[in-house]
Amino acid sequence: CFSHEIHLCSLIFPHFHINDEWPGYSLDLFSYPAHYSGDLDCVIVPHGVIMDRTERLARNIMDDLGDHDIVVLCVLKGGYQFCADLVDRIKVLSCNSNQTIPMRVHFIRLKSYLNDQSTEDLHIVGADDLSFLAGKNVLIVEGIVGTGKTMETLLKHVEAFRPKMIKVAGLLVKRVQNRSTCVPDFVGFEIPNRFVVGYALDYNEYFRDLNHICVISESGKKKYKI
Repeated sequence: CFSHEIHLCSLIFPHFHINDEWPGYSLDLFSYPAHYSGDLDCVIVPHGVIMDRTERLARNIMDDLGDHDIVVLCVLKGGYQFCADLVDRIKVLSCNSNQTIPMRVHFIRLKSYLNDQSTEDLHIVGADDLSFLAGKNVLIVEGIVGTGKTMETLLKHVEAFRPKMIKVAGLLVKRVQNRSTCVPDFVGFEIPNRFVVGYALDYNEYFRDLNHICVISESGKKKYKI
Protein backbone atom coordinates (compact mmCIF):
# COMPACT_ATOMS: atom_id res chain seq x y z
CA CYS A 1 0.00 0.00 0.00
CA PHE A 2 1.09 3.57 -0.54
CA SER A 3 2.46 5.48 2.38
CA HIS A 4 4.21 8.80 2.64
CA GLU A 5 5.68 11.06 5.27
CA ILE A 6 5.12 14.81 5.04
CA HIS A 7 6.80 17.16 7.54
CA LEU A 8 4.97 20.49 7.72
CA CYS A 9 6.00 21.75 11.12
CA SER A 10 8.72 19.53 12.55
CA LEU A 11 12.04 21.21 13.18
CA ILE A 12 14.21 18.14 13.67
CA PHE A 13 17.63 19.68 14.23
CA PRO A 14 18.85 22.83 16.04
CA HIS A 15 19.18 25.98 13.96
CA PHE A 16 21.13 29.23 14.18
CA HIS A 17 18.93 31.96 15.70
CA ILE A 18 19.74 35.58 14.77
CA ASN A 19 18.08 38.03 17.17
CA ASP A 20 15.85 40.87 16.01
CA GLU A 21 18.21 43.33 17.71
CA TRP A 22 21.24 42.08 15.80
CA PRO A 23 22.53 45.08 13.80
CA GLY A 24 24.56 42.94 11.43
CA TYR A 25 28.21 43.29 10.50
CA SER A 26 29.60 46.49 9.07
CA LEU A 27 30.08 46.36 5.31
CA ASP A 28 33.59 47.73 5.86
CA LEU A 29 34.65 44.36 7.28
CA PHE A 30 33.98 42.47 4.03
CA SER A 31 34.64 42.52 0.31
CA TYR A 32 31.62 42.94 -1.95
CA PRO A 33 31.02 44.20 -5.50
CA ALA A 34 31.62 47.96 -5.77
CA HIS A 35 28.55 48.34 -7.99
CA TYR A 36 26.42 47.69 -4.89
CA SER A 37 27.97 50.55 -2.92
CA GLY A 38 25.16 52.38 -1.10
CA ASP A 39 22.65 49.61 -1.83
CA LEU A 40 23.21 47.60 1.36
CA ASP A 41 22.74 48.25 5.07
CA CYS A 42 24.85 45.46 6.55
CA VAL A 43 26.05 41.88 6.25
CA ILE A 44 23.74 39.64 8.24
CA VAL A 45 25.38 36.28 7.44
CA PRO A 46 28.95 36.22 6.04
CA HIS A 47 29.77 33.75 3.29
CA GLY A 48 32.14 31.72 5.47
CA VAL A 49 29.45 31.23 8.11
CA ILE A 50 27.03 30.09 5.39
CA MET A 51 29.55 27.48 4.26
CA ASP A 52 30.15 26.16 7.77
CA ARG A 53 26.44 25.96 8.50
CA THR A 54 25.77 24.23 5.17
CA GLU A 55 28.30 21.56 6.07
CA ARG A 56 26.52 20.99 9.37
CA LEU A 57 23.17 20.70 7.56
CA ALA A 58 24.69 18.16 5.18
CA ARG A 59 25.73 16.08 8.19
CA ASN A 60 22.24 16.37 9.69
CA ILE A 61 20.72 15.24 6.41
CA MET A 62 23.14 12.30 6.26
CA ASP A 63 22.15 11.32 9.81
CA ASP A 64 18.46 11.47 8.94
CA LEU A 65 18.40 10.23 5.36
CA GLY A 66 21.58 8.19 5.04
CA ASP A 67 21.27 5.17 2.73
CA HIS A 68 18.03 6.49 1.23
CA ASP A 69 17.84 7.08 -2.52
CA ILE A 70 16.60 10.68 -2.76
CA VAL A 71 15.51 13.19 -5.35
CA VAL A 72 16.68 16.72 -4.57
CA LEU A 73 14.13 19.27 -5.75
CA CYS A 74 15.97 22.59 -6.05
CA VAL A 75 13.75 25.69 -5.91
CA LEU A 76 15.07 28.30 -8.34
CA LYS A 77 16.29 30.88 -8.55
CA GLY A 78 17.05 31.85 -4.98
CA GLY A 79 17.90 28.34 -3.84
CA TYR A 80 20.38 27.38 -6.52
CA GLN A 81 23.59 28.36 -4.70
CA PHE A 82 22.52 26.81 -1.41
CA CYS A 83 21.43 23.65 -3.20
CA ALA A 84 24.68 23.36 -5.14
CA ASP A 85 26.81 23.80 -2.00
CA LEU A 86 24.61 21.47 0.06
CA VAL A 87 24.72 18.71 -2.57
CA ASP A 88 28.50 19.09 -2.87
CA ARG A 89 28.94 18.59 0.86
CA ILE A 90 26.60 15.61 0.95
CA LYS A 91 28.63 14.06 -1.88
CA VAL A 92 31.87 14.55 0.08
CA LEU A 93 30.33 12.95 3.17
CA SER A 94 29.01 10.06 1.08
CA CYS A 95 32.54 9.40 -0.16
CA ASN A 96 34.10 9.53 3.30
CA SER A 97 31.71 7.65 5.57
CA ASN A 98 29.88 4.36 5.88
CA GLN A 99 26.62 6.10 4.98
CA THR A 100 25.78 7.20 1.49
CA ILE A 101 22.92 9.03 -0.23
CA PRO A 102 22.38 8.32 -3.94
CA MET A 103 20.98 11.59 -5.32
CA ARG A 104 19.26 12.92 -8.39
CA VAL A 105 18.64 16.65 -8.75
CA HIS A 106 15.63 18.27 -10.42
CA PHE A 107 14.92 22.00 -10.76
CA ILE A 108 11.71 23.96 -10.45
CA ARG A 109 11.13 27.69 -10.25
CA LEU A 110 8.81 29.65 -7.97
CA LYS A 111 7.99 33.31 -8.49
CA SER A 112 5.80 35.23 -6.06
CA TYR A 113 7.61 38.51 -5.32
CA LEU A 114 7.15 41.95 -6.85
CA ASN A 115 9.88 44.27 -5.55
CA ASP A 116 10.05 43.45 -1.81
CA GLN A 117 6.45 42.22 -1.42
CA SER A 118 5.18 38.68 -1.71
CA THR A 119 2.09 38.39 -3.89
CA GLU A 120 -0.75 35.86 -4.05
CA ASP A 121 0.15 35.14 -7.67
CA LEU A 122 2.44 32.12 -7.38
CA HIS A 123 3.95 30.62 -10.52
CA ILE A 124 5.51 27.14 -10.42
CA VAL A 125 7.67 26.53 -13.48
CA GLY A 126 9.00 23.07 -14.34
CA ALA A 127 6.62 21.23 -12.03
CA ASP A 128 3.82 20.35 -14.43
CA ASP A 129 4.75 16.66 -14.48
CA LEU A 130 6.57 15.36 -11.45
CA SER A 131 5.25 11.83 -11.85
CA PHE A 132 8.81 10.51 -11.55
CA LEU A 133 8.59 11.42 -7.83
CA ALA A 134 6.05 8.65 -7.19
CA GLY A 135 7.35 6.40 -4.43
CA LYS A 136 10.56 8.45 -4.09
CA ASN A 137 12.15 10.19 -1.11
CA VAL A 138 12.17 13.91 -1.90
CA LEU A 139 14.32 16.65 -0.38
CA ILE A 140 13.09 20.12 -1.33
CA VAL A 141 15.88 22.71 -1.07
CA GLU A 142 14.82 26.35 -0.72
CA GLY A 143 16.87 29.48 -0.12
CA ILE A 144 14.41 31.33 2.11
CA VAL A 145 11.03 30.72 3.73
CA GLY A 146 8.89 33.68 4.85
CA THR A 147 5.27 33.16 5.80
CA GLY A 148 5.47 29.56 4.61
CA LYS A 149 2.43 29.92 2.34
CA THR A 150 4.51 29.46 -0.81
CA MET A 151 6.09 26.33 0.64
CA GLU A 152 2.67 25.01 1.66
CA THR A 153 1.46 25.41 -1.92
CA LEU A 154 4.54 23.67 -3.28
CA LEU A 155 4.24 20.81 -0.78
CA LYS A 156 0.63 20.19 -1.76
CA HIS A 157 1.63 20.22 -5.43
CA VAL A 158 4.46 17.73 -4.88
CA GLU A 159 2.36 15.55 -2.59
CA ALA A 160 -0.15 15.07 -5.43
CA PHE A 161 2.50 13.00 -7.25
CA ARG A 162 2.56 10.53 -4.33
CA PRO A 163 6.21 10.51 -3.18
CA LYS A 164 7.17 8.17 -0.36
CA MET A 165 8.59 10.96 1.77
CA ILE A 166 9.05 14.73 1.56
CA LYS A 167 11.47 16.74 3.66
CA VAL A 168 12.52 20.36 3.30
CA ALA A 169 15.88 22.08 3.77
CA GLY A 170 15.72 25.87 4.01
CA LEU A 171 18.80 28.03 4.41
CA LEU A 172 16.85 30.94 5.92
CA VAL A 173 13.55 31.16 7.78
CA LYS A 174 12.16 34.59 8.58
CA ARG A 175 10.37 35.39 11.82
CA VAL A 176 7.19 36.93 10.49
CA GLN A 177 3.69 37.49 11.81
CA ASN A 178 1.01 35.04 10.68
CA ARG A 179 3.58 32.45 9.67
CA SER A 180 2.02 29.15 8.72
CA THR A 181 2.88 25.90 10.46
CA CYS A 182 5.06 25.01 7.48
CA VAL A 183 8.63 25.03 8.81
CA PRO A 184 11.50 23.22 7.06
CA ASP A 185 12.89 20.06 8.64
CA PHE A 186 16.43 21.40 8.24
CA VAL A 187 16.98 25.13 8.85
CA GLY A 188 20.24 27.00 8.46
CA PHE A 189 19.41 30.34 10.07
CA GLU A 190 16.30 31.87 11.61
CA ILE A 191 16.49 35.59 10.83
CA PRO A 192 14.55 38.79 11.61
CA ASN A 193 11.87 39.95 9.19
CA ARG A 194 14.17 42.05 7.01
CA PHE A 195 14.55 41.88 3.24
CA VAL A 196 17.82 40.11 2.54
CA VAL A 197 19.78 39.60 -0.66
CA GLY A 198 22.91 37.80 -1.78
CA TYR A 199 24.04 34.19 -2.08
CA ALA A 200 21.61 33.86 -5.03
CA LEU A 201 18.77 35.69 -3.22
CA ASP A 202 17.69 38.65 -5.32
CA TYR A 203 15.78 41.87 -5.47
CA ASN A 204 14.33 42.10 -8.99
CA GLU A 205 17.17 39.89 -10.28
CA TYR A 206 19.94 42.01 -8.72
CA PHE A 207 22.35 40.94 -5.94
CA ARG A 208 22.61 37.27 -6.96
CA ASP A 209 26.33 37.94 -7.53
CA LEU A 210 26.83 38.88 -3.87
CA ASN A 211 28.53 36.18 -1.75
CA HIS A 212 27.29 37.31 1.66
CA ILE A 213 23.68 37.52 2.81
CA CYS A 214 23.00 41.21 3.35
CA VAL A 215 20.14 43.53 4.23
CA ILE A 216 19.22 45.75 1.29
CA SER A 217 19.03 49.48 1.99
CA GLU A 218 16.01 51.66 1.25
CA SER A 219 18.04 53.46 -1.41
CA GLY A 220 18.84 50.07 -2.94
CA LYS A 221 15.15 49.18 -3.09
CA LYS A 222 14.38 52.46 -4.84
CA LYS A 223 17.31 52.08 -7.24
CA TYR A 224 16.23 48.65 -8.51
CA LYS A 225 12.46 48.98 -8.14
CA ILE A 226 10.34 48.02 -11.14
